[in-house]
Amino acid sequence: MTVIVRDLRPDVPADTEGFARVRHLALPYILFTADSVRHDALHMPPEARYRPLVAEEDGEVIGTAQVHLAHDSTDPGQGLLNIHVRPDRTGRGAGGVLLRAAEEYLAAQGATRLLSWVLDEPAHRAFAERHGYRGSRSAHFLRLDLAGSALPPVPETPPGVELRTAADFAADPRPLFELDAEAMLDEPGDVDYELTGYEAWVEQYWKHPLLDRNLTVAACVEGRPVAFSVAYTDGGRYTSAMTGTARSHRGHGLARLTKIHSLYRARAAGVTEAFTGNDAGNAPMIAINKWLGYEICATEVRHVRELV
Repeated sequence: MTVIVRDLRPDVPADTEGFARVRHLALPYILFTADSVRHDALHMPPEARYRPLVAEEDGEVIGTAQVHLAHDSTDPGQGLLNIHVRPDRTGRGAGGVLLRAAEEYLAAQGATRLLSWVLDEPAHRAFAERHGYRGSRSAHFLRLDLAGSALPPVPETPPGVELRTAADFAADPRPLFELDAEAMLDEPGDVDYELTGYEAWVEQYWKHPLLDRNLTVAACVEGRPVAFSVAYTDGGRYTSAMTGTARSHRGHGLARLTKIHSLYRARAAGVTEAFTGNDAGNAPMIAINKWLGYEICATEVRHVRELV
């Protein structure tokens, strides 16, 4: 059969369900649902030039590509593309045609540097290298069996600190946006990001269908969040979307405090499996996750190709 590449149709359930299925089979450590695929397609900021692609064979979605500009980076000209093919549908050329379509699109949008996450496995790295990409930094996926393992005891909450959930900020989430914007500035990575637009943040992140406001926990001082652990869930699974602390309150264990409270709440809600991700150079968060009982289950390597 011939593989064709086309744009995702966000309002067609077969497309969003197929996209989510491919991502789940190829990379089961990140939560994706049909609703989240549709949300991302419709609510990425226009400046990102987001273009989700699917590879289709005989009417079946067998590969996907997430393609966009790093619009919120302080360094312009960076294009991001992540390509995944169903493990049982490799060898049909889907990855290659998705890659070519993604590269041509990003180049037309002015990208001069392309970045892609690639699983740290021989076949995946060889594919990237054959197409001119070189490996750079790495990141780990970690898994915690919430149903079958014991969590550490909950640390004592420091005086003057109050724990709240994101649901407590439903009427005005701006304080969480401000904390997110500050924490993102120090997130390890090879792309520097900067959140600038509150309204765009609300549409893209606060209204995200995977965000679980009851399991997202913030440590507050005088009513304002100074540390938080953001939780995404798809029913039985949980992932930490972001854990961070305001610069003025680091070194007091608040990130660890919010994350363990979030995990206890998740287990009480019936969640059985938790995932998180860490840049390989983020020693503080790696130490926290090891203390919590997470174990590395896979590694990705960022690959880079310069267009000029």
